[in-house]
Amino acid sequence: MSHSSGKETFDVVIVGGGPAGATAANDLARRGHHVLLLDRAGRIKPCGGAIPPRLIAEFEIPGHLLVARISAARMVSPSNKDVDMPIDGGFVGMVDREHFDEWLRTRAVEGGAIRRTGTFSALTREADGTAVVSYERRLDDGRLQQNSVRARAVIGADGAVSAVARRCIPAASEMRYVFAYHEIIRSPAPHHPVFDATRCDVVYRGQLSPDFYSWVFPHGPTTSIGTGSACKGFSLRGSVAEFRKAAALDDLETIRREGAPIPLKPLSRWDNGRDVVLAGDASGVVAPASGEGIYYAMAGGRAAADAVALFLKTGNAAALASARRSFMRQHGAVFFILGLMQRYWYLNDARRERFVAICRDKDVQQLTWDAYMNKALVRAKPLSHVRIFFKNIAHLTGLARAA
Repeated sequence: MSHSSGKETFDVVIVGGGPAGATAANDLARRGHHVLLLDRAGRIKPCGGAIPPRLIAEFEIPGHLLVARISAARMVSPSNKDVDMPIDGGFVGMVDREHFDEWLRTRAVEGGAIRRTGTFSALTREADGTAVVSYERRLDDGRLQQNSVRARAVIGADGAVSAVARRCIPAASEMRYVFAYHEIIRSPAPHHPVFDATRCDVVYRGQLSPDFYSWVFPHGPTTSIGTGSACKGFSLRGSVAEFRKAAALDDLETIRREGAPIPLKPLSRWDNGRDVVLAGDASGVVAPASGEGIYYAMAGGRAAADAVALFLKTGNAAALASARRSFMRQHGAVFFILGLMQRYWYLNDARRERFVAICRDKDVQQLTWDAYMNKALVRAKPLSHVRIFFKNIAHLTGLARAA
């Protein structure tokens, strides 16, 4: 579709082709909207790659994308005490972001979206107020080509340090981050002394991460080993090197290294009140305490798509605010509870020792997995909640020994 200015016109331009952007593009294109999905080439986000059953069902993910099925998690305390948390009768799927994200983008194109490789550079306006999205494309000869298209609406799904958010949404200045770094390594051979291909390890140890955690997440033939921290100057690379040595994984081939900021809290506003709305990491929707983001990115992408579809239908810019409202109505309570947990339990190693001790409790394990798998706080078991409340109080006050 062209305009008298000669520029192509789209109903929606989506900046960023990760899970949030690709989901929004797929949803809108399949509703018959003219969609441009603009994605930078070759960017793979550092990510453990865990997806819960609810995501697999809700977003119709085929089984061939699962490179591993995890049946347990192991929590390791600062003093090296470990607690196994088996998943009764279920599993967590593991995906390789390189292939998973590409599959999502391809699905959007099959649904009717137009996909282009390029880097967002500016959002300006024509005389009638229509948004003009400018982006750069690298040509085969290495030169940069400047391009621009018109957009009735724009979805910024371009990551935690979102260029769209910084230019269009004043609330973006609130964003706070944990920095994550991981190394994708060749998975060890079977019968490794400490590695289990069906288990995720979560390690709480101050020298590896003073304020977050470190992890070993198996992905079938490869494994992610990494750490996160919000402490400036803390050496994430040094921590992962030390961690690999301690886990007897230091002699395995390193396939790639990746680092990125991960947001700590959803922004207070996701839209500009006119024609731009955010989704995924750009809006801050990564679960506190766990750092889980793929499900929430895709849920946020769907919420943004619904809001934009309503805006395109009614012309009422107030519809854009419904993206955040509907997301927080579904997930705000979980984010609030996890935020409290992170602020309290991750403060120092003494508290993290007690936190891992709590995870020994069968009620805690059951409710943790129920909440993770189904993405909701489980209300069906009030007695379990009461028991956990009193156990938590005991741990908080030191009445329960961190055994």
